Amino acid sequence: MRKILQISLCVVLASSLSFASEQFAMSNADRAMYEELMENNPADMMLSNGSELLDALGAEAALAKYLGLSEDELPVYLAGFPRYIEKFKMVVSIDQMLQAFMHDSGKKPYALKSSDMFDISSYVKSIANEQPINIDIEANEHMKKAYALGKEVFNTRRGGRGLSCYNCHNPGVVGGILRTQPLPDISAKGNASAATWPAYRMTKSKLATLQKRFQGCMQNALLAVIPLGSPEMTALEVYFTHEAKGAVIALPGLKR
Repeated sequence: MRKILQISLCVVLASSLSFASEQFAMSNADRAMYEELMENNPADMMLSNGSELLDALGAEAALAKYLGLSEDELPVYLAGFPRYIEKFKMVVSIDQMLQAFMHDSGKKPYALKSSDMFDISSYVKSIANEQPINIDIEANEHMKKAYALGKEVFNTRRGGRGLSCYNCHNPGVVGGILRTQPLPDISAKGNASAATWPAYRMTKSKLATLQKRFQGCMQNALLAVIPLGSPEMTALEVYFTHEAKGAVIALPGLKR
């Protein structure tokens, strides 16, 4: 088992965006450490724990049966989350689906914010590695409404700074630097970001899910934090994931 490396990155606080790539202020030592983590991602250990947690529930065979699938169908199906599941009567993310699976298996579900949930949901999504994201927002009215709500959340200005997700993630600021990190255009078709979350965050020294990362962004922007698993948060994941449709899933990711 690999030793979890503790990361200390130089964080440059900025009141405005800088568009000069040379201001990506990562030291040579940190760059070397990042390259090492690319080869030895500490999140592999968390996914290993997630695999053991799923094994305790009957492993992939039991999960596939619960979802009405064969094991061979499971990777493609998982590449389509978040999705509407008729037995739940709602659009759910992978972790919410796993909560229901645990409950219906006679087990106490992990809290959405727990490390065990992060581990097991990350492992389950990794079953879809090498599959392209195939989320289908046209599948039914529930998915259409979730996408529309997620787009609204993404674009709505709110909070003390009057910011929206779009302010920091739009074509006009792509490549800009904020707190030493280049800003991606997560609204661009084919963007791979959703395909590489959950990911190990170097600055936090732990695994994080996409929704947990959304919460971190909201805190930094002085926005009221939307609860994990809420309709608005799941809808935001639907929108974000749809914008990356077709990107190949590669987990666990590695992020600053």
